[in-house]
Amino acid sequence: MGRGGKAEGEGNEMKEVVRVRVLCLHGFRTSGSILQKQVGKWEKSVLERMDLCFLDAPFPAEGKSDVEDHFPPPYYEWFQFNPQFTEYRNMDECLSFIEEYMIKNGPFHGLLGFSQGAILSAALTGLQSKGLALTKVPPLQFVIIVGGAKFKALLHFNQSAYSSAIKCPSLHFID
Repeated sequence: MGRGGKAEGEGNEMKEVVRVRVLCLHGFRTSGSILQKQVGKWEKSVLERMDLCFLDAPFPAEGKSDVEDHFPPPYYEWFQFNPQFTEYRNMDECLSFIEEYMIKNGPFHGLLGFSQGAILSAALTGLQSKGLALTKVPPLQFVIIVGGAKFKALLHFNQSAYSSAIKCPSLHFID
């Protein structure tokens, strides 16, 4: 794990805070900066233990964002899908984009995903454990899923990513 700054402990002595490096994947038609603002409201004692990196998805939003009244553009999406969530586009490009970012900016101890980013985070940990994704980066040590779901129809993902429980610890926030 990474090292961070110092924090005041019991008796006012200073102690080293261990920080984990976390790649954060935002929700559908939002952005890394939007997720950063949302996560920034978390408890300070939690945030000071993490080195959070917020990545924008590789594809500009192809439609209206549900957050337009709350956050300014630009908006991005990790992949695209049909209304029934049975067909997906640009998955290979998305996975390559994330792995390349992790190679250039890592190492990362874990992933934090919100909504569409949570779907990816869960799938990536399962695929990595089977040697089918993120093969050029160190194994993920944990995953944090906020408002996630499961891919419905990606045969490769469903048979591989979800065929057994992921091996790394996971924390799930269900909304």
